[in-house]
Amino acid sequence: MDDLAAHARRLRLLPPSSGPVRLVAVDGHAGSGKTTFAARLATALGGAPVLHLDDLATHEELFGWTDRLRDQVLTPFSRGEPARYAPYDWTARRFGAPRTLDPASVVLIEGVGAGRAALRPSLAALLWIELDPVRSWERGRLRDGPGLTDFWDGWVVAERRHFGRDPSYPFADAVIRQGPEGYVWLEGPRVTAGKNQIITQSEE
Repeated sequence: MDDLAAHARRLRLLPPSSGPVRLVAVDGHAGSGKTTFAARLATALGGAPVLHLDDLATHEELFGWTDRLRDQVLTPFSRGEPARYAPYDWTARRFGAPRTLDPASVVLIEGVGAGRAALRPSLAALLWIELDPVRSWERGRLRDGPGLTDFWDGWVVAERRHFGRDPSYPFADAVIRQGPEGYVWLEGPRVTAGKNQIITQSEE
């Protein structure tokens, strides 16, 4: 299994992507294990902050959080200032008290769509958690219980639509697979495509 500490060191060496911050996206299907992986990577990074996109989405805007992320997080970070955002309460169905997110050396953004096109110019790296979508959704349904069946039915449709229009996987720098004792860290499609392009150009 790949050592998260070694990869954390490499992430710290990346050029800043939003002001002084190296924004690292953790994307993948709902239920694939993004939150758990992000927590472990944050620990390997020495306690890096993690922004959960569930805090910016709403029942009415499952993927309509781009403007909130830009205005409340990306723009302040680009100026070297703390971000300030109001997390959404999924039970009360309203935004809660504002939170402050300091512009740390590395900040993880975790959630479905974290690698969407509108965010990629602000990212230092895009990590994709690899797990079949159907299996991911089954895990998510089991985790949340039968009370959220209707929500999950709508979510699956929305997620399919999102990734059909704005896929993240082809632009991933690394693909992460969970094994029985840890994570396997593989080169992502963007890296592989770049290598293939270099080989093609050298043959011309």
